[in-house]
Amino acid sequence: MIKYRDVLTKISVHPLFWVIIVIGIFTARFKELILLFCIVLIHELGHAFAAAHYNWRIKKIQLLPFGGVAELEEHGNKSLKEELVVVIAGPIQHVWMMLVGYILFEAGWLNADLYYFFMWNNIIILAFNLLPIWPLDGGKVLFNILSYRFPYLQAHEKMMKLSCVFFGVILGWQLLWNSNNIMMWVLLMFLAVSLYQEWKQRRYAFMRFLLERYYGNKRGIEKIAPIEVQSEDHLYKIFTKFRRGYKHSIIVHGKYKEHYTLDENELLYAYFTEKRTTSSVEELIG
Repeated sequence: MIKYRDVLTKISVHPLFWVIIVIGIFTARFKELILLFCIVLIHELGHAFAAAHYNWRIKKIQLLPFGGVAELEEHGNKSLKEELVVVIAGPIQHVWMMLVGYILFEAGWLNADLYYFFMWNNIIILAFNLLPIWPLDGGKVLFNILSYRFPYLQAHEKMMKLSCVFFGVILGWQLLWNSNNIMMWVLLMFLAVSLYQEWKQRRYAFMRFLLERYYGNKRGIEKIAPIEVQSEDHLYKIFTKFRRGYKHSIIVHGKYKEHYTLDENELLYAYFTEKRTTSSVEELIG
């Protein structure tokens, strides 16, 4: 129970949301503002409580007008089931919220204007978050699926490229048919900055993925998969073949057709503890 209560201490409001709050106050739309805040809060608490259930480490939960961003100290080594549950736990909240809204409206406890505002914002926030663009929920689902089919670094790059394609489609639609929507421009700006930052930090994210494997997070390991390499291959090149959900044995083909088998932890130990960041497998064995 304590871990769920601690989630509430991680919540903060993004500056973009404060802008919406100020606009709501000056336009006398306070009730609508409260409803929007509740929708966003419940959406993000869905993610946070699911993460807390699996004992994930939560750094911060930032509320934005279209959902929120939960910063988790987890770096791609959880099981696919856990990852998908945590991601989907946000969007699924809109289903029961819309059902409750309908019941309150039918019971006469919610007037028509507030009801349609509530339902429309639930639909918009749900649909927007399901777009396959990082860091939206749809983008995270896309990455989770790709990372179980391709090596982690390759999956991340594919996810970023696909996110940019979908972002371009939305941007084109905005330019042609929705150019007067200021809020949409703000959201697109947020997505553009997020994509740029994620791409810029992709190597750092990969290092965190490797470090978490090295320090013993095996909960997401479901299968064993060998990786065949040449003795002259450098450690980093081998790491780029690592996949989430798999424990790797490294089969080394020597220059004279001899074979060696190493555990992935031996390579990670050499890289992170012994600082042999430019070494080849041959140098490691020798």
